[in-house]
Amino acid sequence: MSSEPTDAELARQISEAGELATAAEGALFRRYATRIALYGRKHLGSATEADDLAQQVMLRVLEAIRHGRVDDTSRLSSFIFGTCRHVSWDMRRSDQRQRKIAREAALVSFDVHAPDVSGSDVVRLFGCMGRLPEREANVLRMSFMEEREPHDIALRLGLSSGNVRVIRCRALAKVADCMGREEARA
Repeated sequence: MSSEPTDAELARQISEAGELATAAEGALFRRYATRIALYGRKHLGSATEADDLAQQVMLRVLEAIRHGRVDDTSRLSSFIFGTCRHVSWDMRRSDQRQRKIAREAALVSFDVHAPDVSGSDVVRLFGCMGRLPEREANVLRMSFMEEREPHDIALRLGLSSGNVRVIRCRALAKVADCMGREEARA
């Protein structure tokens, strides 16, 4: 008559990553997933969230066992339910944040209008861009007129993405400064 392995034995098999590891992971999951899901139903209120909780908890527990981060495998059930408690708190906080964002988004009016731009503003803008060094002007043109991403611009100009962002930031500052001076003269 074979008896079921203890949590500590399953944890040892999982951490050794041998032939028995996959079976041990499945056994540990079957042993605790239902109890975690019941905890989730009680504290999260939704069967879907409870199932998600069971998946996340067991994934974290298995990763912790694999990487030797469980100090006392004889108390594995305490570790699992402690992890369960923390993950459910995280899920509730995340849900609360999402609801808050949705409420705030509902309050914000997304009626955005393009700014009024006169022909003289456009002439001034192109005049300021014409005063930029060629590389800076190319980066601004590719970024805003061609709507390219920094990594695409970097590939085309033989730069790094970070360098493209720095060049773009500095070029925008120069254009803004130039536009301000041009406006003061007008």
